[in-house]
Amino acid sequence: MAQAATVLGIFSQVDTTVRAINALRGRGLSDFSVYTPIPVDEIEEAVDHGKPVSRVRLFTLIGGLTGTATGFFLTIWSSLKWNLVTGGKPIVSIPPFVIIAFELTILFGGLCTLLGLLFLGRLPKLRRSSNYDPRFTVDRFGIEVRCPAAMAETARQVLRETGAQEVRA
Repeated sequence: MAQAATVLGIFSQVDTTVRAINALRGRGLSDFSVYTPIPVDEIEEAVDHGKPVSRVRLFTLIGGLTGTATGFFLTIWSSLKWNLVTGGKPIVSIPPFVIIAFELTILFGGLCTLLGLLFLGRLPKLRRSSNYDPRFTVDRFGIEVRCPAAMAETARQVLRETGAQEVRA
């Protein structure tokens, strides 16, 4: 089993951070985390570039379809179990059941979306990264690169070349 290494680069500017992300990707180092004090669109675009679309939407779809099926099943089952003829309508009348099905579609879809976010995002993260620096919440940007030990020197070199103020292993 290959040894893994972690290299941390600390940056003071957004453009150097984005340049480092692109350079790391260019060298085949794509397993990294980025720390920023504020949300930055350029960094988000650079990190998400080339990544597949999130699978959270699949959780939402499955939850919504389950909610629809549950809504119709619940209302039809209860109507058949307790026959209550009102206004000469049939016992199983679909139009009034659509409201319950819609509400359960929204409920189950929302709950499954939340579960998908927690599951796929591996949340909650109870431990902070060992390389975390408190400056990342004030005025610095950080890139933590996880790579095989043989590629650690390449990662350090890329971070230095792109303008990192500090590089730690």
